[in-house]
Amino acid sequence: MKTKQTQIEFKKLGELCLNKGEYGSGASAVNYDKTKPRYVRITDIDENGNLKGNNKVSPSIVEEKYFLKEGDLLFARSGSVGKSFLYKKEYGKCQYAGYLIRFEVNKKIMLPEYLFLLTKTPYYLAWIKQISESKTVTMSNINAKEYSDFEVPIFSIEIQKKIIKLLSNVESLKKLRKQSDKLTQNYLKSVFAEMFLKKKGEFEEVELKDVCDIIMGQSPPGKSYNGKGNGMPFFQGKAEFGIRYPKIKKWTTKPSKIAEAGSILMSVRAPVGSVNMCNVKCCIGRGLASIKPTEKSELGYVYFLLQTIEKKIADLGSGSTFKAINSNQLRNLRISLPPIALQKKFAKIVEQVEKLKEYQQQSNQEIINLFGALMQRAFKGELV
Repeated sequence: MKTKQTQIEFKKLGELCLNKGEYGSGASAVNYDKTKPRYVRITDIDENGNLKGNNKVSPSIVEEKYFLKEGDLLFARSGSVGKSFLYKKEYGKCQYAGYLIRFEVNKKIMLPEYLFLLTKTPYYLAWIKQISESKTVTMSNINAKEYSDFEVPIFSIEIQKKIIKLLSNVESLKKLRKQSDKLTQNYLKSVFAEMFLKKKGEFEEVELKDVCDIIMGQSPPGKSYNGKGNGMPFFQGKAEFGIRYPKIKKWTTKPSKIAEAGSILMSVRAPVGSVNMCNVKCCIGRGLASIKPTEKSELGYVYFLLQTIEKKIADLGSGSTFKAINSNQLRNLRISLPPIALQKKFAKIVEQVEKLKEYQQQSNQEIINLFGALMQRAFKGELV
């Protein structure tokens, strides 16, 4: 049965608001003072449009005209252009900064929640991309006038309420999935602590080189790079730690510094100590080291152990320009080594949890796809 399509009217954002877009305060950020309002900057807003709970700051100058009111929409005008934030009273008293633009929605014709949800749609994101790419300057910038000209698909208030209810339910599923993923990771950390950290004194201590094969990375010569995606994947450092979906360069010559799939990659230069699992055979640059457990140790155990002693490893770093650790420091790093049978027991738990995480990832992607599809249909008028 064909879905009945609701008539859509398009109006400019400026026509749907009580203002034409107001730039924020020019105050500087100072240490957070609970007697003052929180200062909201672009960096305080996460990718989902929520206000982050950490690194709070206050404005150096308190200016009431920049205080946010319930339902105010903020848009980033530079840097992360297009990022949006819907203010709610539960956030407490807030003053917004100069690189944000405030729009006060006329609630008689458009609900703030509706506009906020619209900023998550491909329709809005395509508009942001189009405006950004039309600029000749290096840094993207969208001003208040340009935001005011954004064409908003508008329905009756009743239909807007239906769209908000429908999409908010799916958004809640996304949040629950995220919480579940975090609980899964915390579970492994608690199991590791129970099995090993609380019994640390009972196990022998060895040097990392005694139970792992260690390879220090080396960057290839510039002529080895190419833009065609040929050759072996190459990772340089922490900035390219996105192993599952990497944006990588390629080394076309025969590499001498290879990390095998099933090894651990550690950042050994600025910053020192961060680790990640490597699930692809790759070449590593001088910012990384490959750590591959031998038959004397288990991958899961070594990986979690290195995470727990990351600060200890970082403290070994030295250097005037940036901190780094050398081969000997890493090889001679002393670690606790439980019996291999106990390590294998933990590895089995990790394997089971990884299967659960794969299911969770699939479920999360399905929720994201559902949310995207519903948003598309909702703002085409096909769900009401």
